[in-house]
Amino acid sequence: MKLFAKYNRFNIIATIFTFMVGSIAFYFVMHYILVRQLDESLHGEQQEIHEYVEIHQQLPEIQNTRHQWVTIEKTTELIHRRRIISYNFFNEHEHEFQSVRQLQFNLNVNNTLYLVKVNKSELETEDILKLMVLVTIGMIALILFLNLLINRKIISRLWQPFYHTVNAVKDYQLNDRKPFLLPAEPIDEFNLLNETLNHLMQNISRDYQVLKAFNENASHEMQTPLAVIRSKTELLLQQTEWNEEAVKQVLGIEDGIRKLTRLHQSLLLLTKIEHTKFEFNEPVIISTLIQQKLEEKQELFESRHITLETNIQPLTIPFHPHLAEILINNLLSNAIKYTPVHGYMHIAADQDKIVFRNTAANGPLDAGKIFQRFYKAEQNQEGIGLGLSIVHEICRIGGFRIEYSFEKDQHIFTIYFKNNP
Repeated sequence: MKLFAKYNRFNIIATIFTFMVGSIAFYFVMHYILVRQLDESLHGEQQEIHEYVEIHQQLPEIQNTRHQWVTIEKTTELIHRRRIISYNFFNEHEHEFQSVRQLQFNLNVNNTLYLVKVNKSELETEDILKLMVLVTIGMIALILFLNLLINRKIISRLWQPFYHTVNAVKDYQLNDRKPFLLPAEPIDEFNLLNETLNHLMQNISRDYQVLKAFNENASHEMQTPLAVIRSKTELLLQQTEWNEEAVKQVLGIEDGIRKLTRLHQSLLLLTKIEHTKFEFNEPVIISTLIQQKLEEKQELFESRHITLETNIQPLTIPFHPHLAEILINNLLSNAIKYTPVHGYMHIAADQDKIVFRNTAANGPLDAGKIFQRFYKAEQNQEGIGLGLSIVHEICRIGGFRIEYSFEKDQHIFTIYFKNNP
């Protein structure tokens, strides 16, 4: 969830709650005020009746209206204090119950005691309250709508520097020669963020350049000693007569040098893939490349008595030729390495994917670690553990997806060239 959406959610909830509490309080306050006004009008009617009786010493002529009527009747009950009550009254003209406010008081006319009831309908008060409620609801809806629009526009504009910073960090490549520099912003928080990122990226870029120079120098300096040691070992084997034990020792040294050389070359290749921009825009015929690699390794299949089946359809994709060759070669070498003698291998390719399937010698591989550097299964400790890491890295930068599965005692490696498998 975006920060703006979360802020809007809390803002709307808080605004609605505040308006609801305020509206309820406003309703009761206005109801109290309007009832007080209604009571004052009833008192005014009482005052007018008293004044009329004092002047004329007789009961006034009552003129009732739709919303106000007065009843006067003789009584023996003495009301010491006037009283006001509310009750529901069925209006035959309107065919509905109405709330009525009634004032009761005594009136003494020529030594005769009367009970006067002044009634006033609360219909107008209720209509006013209903109108006020509708107006309040409309105002709340309008304020919420305007608040949402204003917040969306203002906050979107305020957050533009943040998104510019995020896009700049996302698009920056360490191997770019141009320095990473974010502009100053008028908002203090975003300006602090940009300054911190500028300082951080400068340190990272400096460390990267130092590490890159070290790798280049180390790779260059290591190649010569390894080549010298290997050549000297070969000369020793050719020129000197050794007993069987000594020959084994020298061959062990040569084998170790060969593995160290492969490890050195693989690490250099992996580093180059990770830190170099490769263009995947040249059409590469993957089906033909697979056939070529199979022909190159035909002797290996025959020597290990591996049964090979293929279902390779014509497949051309935009790729980098050298990386495509490394990808196919590593997958094929890995399949041969993990296929036991007299095993079975199947290779399939179509427009969406390529699949390498081979017989397993000792159960499944660890799917969570198989693409990690230097991972080697227990059944094969002779490799250097970088072949599948290189394959995984090539798929990553190429936008492909590689998956490992184990079915029916077979290892299955699938590379999907599209998002949908």
